[in-house]
Amino acid sequence: MFLKHYQNITNMDKLKKFGLMEKIVHELEDLKNSQQAIIQKLAKIEVDNIELGDKRLEKDLPDMHQRVTDNLDTIASILEDFASQTDKFSDNNNIAALKEQEALAKH
Repeated sequence: MFLKHYQNITNMDKLKKFGLMEKIVHELEDLKNSQQAIIQKLAKIEVDNIELGDKRLEKDLPDMHQRVTDNLDTIASILEDFASQTDKFSDNNNIAALKEQEALAKH
């Protein structure tokens, strides 16, 4: 009886950990999309400023664009690694079966 109870707790811990990992993957995807949107906005401002010719924008926008691009590259790399880690955790811990088992236990 105790062993079965312990196994259920362990399985819940695995499902909870996997849920948090999935949440982080989604948050990183959102962050990546936000950075891409910022890059697009900066590019539009740069194009508009070609006609306008504001010196401050000419001076600062390229550096801003580069920093955001560097952040995007870092986020994309972290996302790729963490998504892979999440998939591996799912496979190693048979998360699909644990979710199915949990769903059956609720009915």
